[in-house]
Amino acid sequence: MEISEKMERLEKNYESRFGNKESNSLSSYFPFSEELAQELLNIYDSPLYVYQADILNKTIRRITKAFLYPHTQFRFASVTNGNISLLQIFCAAGWGLHANTPGDIYLGLQAGFSPEQIVYSGSNLNRAEMEQVLNWGVKTLNLDSIAQLQLCCEVYKSFTGSFSPRLGLRLNLPEITGDSRIGVRPEEFADAIALTSEVGLKLSGLHFYRGTGTNATAAFTNVIDQVIAIAKLLPDWEYLDFGGGFGYPYNHESAAFNWEKFGTELSDRMSCLETNIELIVEPGRAAIAGCATLLAKVVSVKWQSEKQIVGLDTTVANLSVPAVHGGYREIITWKKSESENYLTDVCGNTTYSRDYLSRNCYLPVLEIGNIIGILDVGAYGYAMSSHFLHRPKPAEVLLKNDTHYLIRKREDYSVLLSNQLFK
Repeated sequence: MEISEKMERLEKNYESRFGNKESNSLSSYFPFSEELAQELLNIYDSPLYVYQADILNKTIRRITKAFLYPHTQFRFASVTNGNISLLQIFCAAGWGLHANTPGDIYLGLQAGFSPEQIVYSGSNLNRAEMEQVLNWGVKTLNLDSIAQLQLCCEVYKSFTGSFSPRLGLRLNLPEITGDSRIGVRPEEFADAIALTSEVGLKLSGLHFYRGTGTNATAAFTNVIDQVIAIAKLLPDWEYLDFGGGFGYPYNHESAAFNWEKFGTELSDRMSCLETNIELIVEPGRAAIAGCATLLAKVVSVKWQSEKQIVGLDTTVANLSVPAVHGGYREIITWKKSESENYLTDVCGNTTYSRDYLSRNCYLPVLEIGNIIGILDVGAYGYAMSSHFLHRPKPAEVLLKNDTHYLIRKREDYSVLLSNQLFK
């Protein structure tokens, strides 16, 4: 496929993924010129995570505007990306934070979120961690099991803070969520209500988690009535936490989640309730995946029959596992094709047999030094990178108002010795 054809395809797909097409829509896929890409790599080296503030803000605005229900709050799931500079963009936009772990809370507080803006919805805290969450001032906790609810109640008995936590349950509904380890089933609600009543707390919330990476809008809209009916089983119902699990179309030709349809239908149902129930929506990857590109350089090219094997100066350890993005990554290059494109495997800089950044994509004949862009890495990209294969992690850069800022330093090999003790 010619580069011009690919650009045309991406252009057509933009509107379904980001809303109304704007004059700079193509910049979401070729986010900057080759000259700027080269400048960034000259300054910050390769590989390099590059985030676009304008695309991130555009996505935040689109999701926010999709919900007309006046009692809606948004909480970004920072498990997908914990960079402080990016969290501050969500904070400035009026969103709060969805925390899966105490570490999420810690980062959120450092980014400027108040404890009231943070909702904890995690699993399997020990006593010290439960105490820490309350001591940080986090007031809303969606708990994953009766055992976790009991632990929270026990900790609360000796809690010396000035507030009473607002407790909710994560919902486990096999007919919707399948065989999931997450959550509490409706038949357990009576025991949960009794536990909270014993210590003078109310069970006032329900958290519905549909499952990870679901792009089918109907998977959420079709269960709204059922989830609301279950929430009504709570005698002190005050809030409905709907999400996350919202997907992202890593393959740009695949279906994208329709935020306008989902927001309209959920807002309509919530508006029909007799009381003003607070609605919490928790977008994670859907809010941040599309704003980032991982830049890398070609360091090797070889041919196996008609297939081009391209080696990059990065590795799968710098990115998420295939389970996150369905095994598909969109790869771009600024090099113009002089003839046809060729079936290509894009490989990392190790001998690990599964070190593929992409397989069976079509790219022009590449040369050492050419720049490759791996798209849609804003969610679970750097967050899931590791020191597997003993490669230091890349730097991160933010593009904002035509200026670039270093928002995380590149690691060097000394990080591999951090916390090791040896003679």
